[in-house]
Amino acid sequence: MPDAADAPAPGPVQPLPLGVVVGVTGNADVDTAVVRLGDADELPTHAHIEVYEDVHRGLRDALTALDENRG
Repeated sequence: MPDAADAPAPGPVQPLPLGVVVGVTGNADVDTAVVRLGDADELPTHAHIEVYEDVHRGLRDALTALDENRG
């Protein structure tokens, strides 16, 4: 029977994609921004902020465009 002390030390735990499925919104700009969120799955945690800021900017621009089309 192997001794627990002989077992290799566990390595760092790798993140797993969340696998969130998002439907199409019907707005191309919003859909593009939402798809961009999936890029965070392939990046280390410290790099997520760039993706989130990009998505936030895209969503803000989409909302601004909607407001401008009303007027």
